[in-house]
Amino acid sequence: MTEKNPIDLSLNEIEEIEKLTLRWVFQAVINFGMEAHEIFLKSPDSVKDIAEDITRELLDRLSGFNVQQRIYGTVDYKKARYVILPEQIVRQALFVDSKAEKENRSATIQMSQTSMWIKQQRSGDNIIEKGFLPEISEYGEKNYLTTTCLVHFMYNDDSDGVHHLHEVTIAAIPNGRLQDRYNPTAKDGIWLAGRNAPTLGEDFRVRVSFIRLKSKAAWRVQKLSYDESKMECIGSWQS
Repeated sequence: MTEKNPIDLSLNEIEEIEKLTLRWVFQAVINFGMEAHEIFLKSPDSVKDIAEDITRELLDRLSGFNVQQRIYGTVDYKKARYVILPEQIVRQALFVDSKAEKENRSATIQMSQTSMWIKQQRSGDNIIEKGFLPEISEYGEKNYLTTTCLVHFMYNDDSDGVHHLHEVTIAAIPNGRLQDRYNPTAKDGIWLAGRNAPTLGEDFRVRVSFIRLKSKAAWRVQKLSYDESKMECIGSWQS
């Protein structure tokens, strides 16, 4: 089996690798089942810390083809790995970040968590900002395809302040090489304004709209729900 340099991947090959990766993350969440719901109910930690712990544990349980190479990034889970395709293998730098919020329409992305340009309109102005991740990461003199995914936990609190997990949204953020497919212009993209105040010197942030991303490619946003009455984690892959 041939190892292909990520630099030589076509755009369609990058799409297929990201789709395969999201399937892996999706399956990891399915396998974890109602355990995630139970942790939200019983853990005394903050919801942010709970989400981070669950994401690391569920991904560690579903073993993959890991590469013995440390990678760096500001996300909850990062791993150097091989993606095994029918005719070739590709090295991948996988970055997965977790979010915990009481809504599920969007999720905040830091610039250190994407390799895309952010092209959007804010208050009538065109904004163009470059994500800090490279499209192709280099570690140990080897190239790795940069892939970013999100695991977004939606919950609410009861009158006693207990956290009830209702839904998980899993999303694959496109690699920067797919820019023209997903965010060619400030008027055509997948982003919403982030919760940052430039006048206060806060770092630029952006929110990925799950609705807009799904409208570009339905498979890039997957959802699972938690039925407390039946104690079931429910969901099926949507192509």
